[in-house]
Amino acid sequence: MRLLICSSCAGARDCGAEVKAVELALTRAGIEGRVSVDQHACFSGCSEPVAIALQADGGASYVFSGVDVASDADDIVATCRTYLESPKGWIEDARPCGRLRMCLRARIPAL
Repeated sequence: MRLLICSSCAGARDCGAEVKAVELALTRAGIEGRVSVDQHACFSGCSEPVAIALQADGGASYVFSGVDVASDADDIVATCRTYLESPKGWIEDARPCGRLRMCLRARIPAL
């Protein structure tokens, strides 16, 4: 699966540190080989930065906004784990996702 972090969201940010925080949390969780972390400009969540997205071939896609990537790294990873454990990435019970369940803006089923 792929985790994308918006690189153009406003505010004082260290995008490199955000990516490193998530990668470290993925390693601690033992799923670093199953999730690629990339940056991408704009997910149209500009009113509530920072936006992130999850996607995978044959899986649902998600967009979250209002995320503090470094502080929410463990919840981001919990959401990735939940995604990987869900049929076609369709998360029915978002409680394991922690605070991110309140940041969800779009969920799109797999093709």
